[in-house]
Amino acid sequence: MLDLNFRFNRDDFCLQVCTKIDAPITGILGASGSGKSTLLAVIAGLLKPQEGEISLDNQILFDAKKNLWVPPHKRRIGLVFQDGQLLPHLSVRNNLLYGYRNIAAEQRHFSLDEIATLLEIEHLLERKSTALSGGEKQRVALGRAVLYSPSLLLMDEPLSSLDERLKNQILPFFLRIKSECKIPMIYVTHSPREIEFLTDKHLIMSNGDLQEDLR
Repeated sequence: MLDLNFRFNRDDFCLQVCTKIDAPITGILGASGSGKSTLLAVIAGLLKPQEGEISLDNQILFDAKKNLWVPPHKRRIGLVFQDGQLLPHLSVRNNLLYGYRNIAAEQRHFSLDEIATLLEIEHLLERKSTALSGGEKQRVALGRAVLYSPSLLLMDEPLSSLDERLKNQILPFFLRIKSECKIPMIYVTHSPREIEFLTDKHLIMSNGDLQEDLR
């Protein structure tokens, strides 16, 4: 359960959110500039709100009144960006293990072999990330996030840079993560089709305001 009740201001933009998120995959739909990526950055701890509280599975991540703020590396939240943001000097194997190596053995819920098999990237492990196609990069980025064994996965328009053919290839892998890894996700996009295909519940972001879709 992710409990959000905060306000974040930057320049003339205000993001004000009060909601609880507990679906296996929650979609957030909205136009560019509506505040979707800002919301994910706040949840991940990359941006700090001015007011309110945020908690995940009853762990307080932010409380303005108590001056409490958990930094990103202690939140155990995985984040997958539009372009994957793989480390170009590392092989696929070492990109996948980047976060995995920074958590204790007892916190690791998955192995490299099982995630590589799940995402069908076993044959890519020794390649440099610069030699991957767009779809391969996104599968590696997803695998890296899952191997971190996070409590929550945040997807920031992960397919927006891909053409329709590649999107159709990648979308089922998100459902595999849902069914086999049991990690809750928040999936941000401007594509209604992706929302309908993947998500159990979806919200609408408009001008910094997050609401349930009542249609």
